[in-house]
Amino acid sequence: MYVTARTNYAMRALLAMAAAGPEPISAPALAEAEQMPFTFLQTILGELRRSRLVVSQRGHDGGYRLARPASQITAGEVVRAMDTTFAPAEDGPHEPGVRPMSVAAAHLEQLWRAADTALRRVLDETTLDDLTNGRLPAHVRALADPAPPPQPIIQID
Repeated sequence: MYVTARTNYAMRALLAMAAAGPEPISAPALAEAEQMPFTFLQTILGELRRSRLVVSQRGHDGGYRLARPASQITAGEVVRAMDTTFAPAEDGPHEPGVRPMSVAAAHLEQLWRAADTALRRVLDETTLDDLTNGRLPAHVRALADPAPPPQPIIQID
């Protein structure tokens, strides 16, 4: 999966806010702590605020904090807020007017849909709280672990 810099920075900023708890964090402090370009982070924070994932607080002790508890914000929500190409799944083919030309091509479309569904499941079932506390869902951990080496086949004649 290709993750844009915007999405990566948004996740890092939100995870820093989740770790800070209910206390707001200033944009300059976030930029410094996460080593992000400040102006880019400001744009991202504005998008996260418009997506209702963060709230801002003005004043001397102001900054940004999560709009909801970290256990109620999924990685999928963040990706959708930052990456418009990751839109909700549709029922029709991925490209309007494109129809499979063969039975094999129809199976290819099923493969793409299965991969898309698996990706969405991983992102939509993983919360900021899971990431902050290092408790990924079991099925996500299983997918992240490298596959065990193949077992040798012993043939006895």
